[in-house]
Amino acid sequence: MKSIHSAFFFFFFFFFFVLSCDLVTESIYNSDVTTIFFVGFQNHEIINVLLFPFFLIIYCVTICGNLLIIALVSYSKGLHSPMYFFLSQLSISDIMLSTDVSPNMLNVLLHEGTSISLSGCMIQYYFFGLSETFECFLLTVMSYDRYLAICSPLHYASIMNHVLCVKLVLVSWLFSCSVALILTLSMYQLHFCGLNTVNHFFCDLYPLMELSCSDVSIIQMEATVLSIPVLVVPFLVIVVSYTCIALAILKISSISGRVKTFSTCSSHLTVVSIFYGTLITMYMIPKRGQSQMISKTLALLYTVFTPFLNPFIYSLRNKDIKQALRNILYNKRV
Repeated sequence: MKSIHSAFFFFFFFFFFVLSCDLVTESIYNSDVTTIFFVGFQNHEIINVLLFPFFLIIYCVTICGNLLIIALVSYSKGLHSPMYFFLSQLSISDIMLSTDVSPNMLNVLLHEGTSISLSGCMIQYYFFGLSETFECFLLTVMSYDRYLAICSPLHYASIMNHVLCVKLVLVSWLFSCSVALILTLSMYQLHFCGLNTVNHFFCDLYPLMELSCSDVSIIQMEATVLSIPVLVVPFLVIVVSYTCIALAILKISSISGRVKTFSTCSSHLTVVSIFYGTLITMYMIPKRGQSQMISKTLALLYTVFTPFLNPFIYSLRNKDIKQALRNILYNKRV
């Protein structure tokens, strides 16, 4: 069953990727611009030299930390539960996002600006949208998992079985591929001409629309409509889930019982607060009144720092992961 689901997902993902690449190639011939130049952070050369090793260390730690979580969940039998299965999927998404954005950002810092082909820019935007959308859906699934574990503990094992976990993850990946593909296809239809300089450090939706000579009102409307199932609905589901969890915790008589129960979902709640807090802040500030520096800083938070912090948040506050790491260090498999 695992192999069938995995094969189906990778086939679907590969099909979308090949289709996207073909459409990128076709879009190049419809645009005067074939290269995108990133301005980056526009700092002094000395500041960029200091920022480069800082972000390089963050990128390396992000990859190693998330790979460690994936390895621990796969290796340790004590972590073969729905919560850790979802956590490993979150680590895969974080690795994809960080690898999609950070190398280009490091290149911008190293050379005080860099260029990328239009096709490469579109592909980068596709994988950025894919990973961000998947994280929105996955955090919602994880909140539902915590809701069942705390509010319906007797039925948790029968409801949240392995088959349902795999289906929820597959559906999240497929929806994410679809949403990212819709926006990317719309970007392919735009005609790019004139200026090719983007005041950013990666290919994002709004900076790219500013380069287009076409009417972007349709894409803006699509982005607004898609934000409802991607951002608004998942956020509301998470709020409702944690409201029910909070009410269930308050019914526990002992303080120690409340603390123990809350600790099972505190890490996830922290990640949700950081992730959605950044996105909501970014969308609440009108684009006309939002400076480029604020936009870049917010983009750094959810593309670079969130994938970096996630492994620490889950590992430092989780006894099971710490124990699994000790078992590996002492060559014990439990």
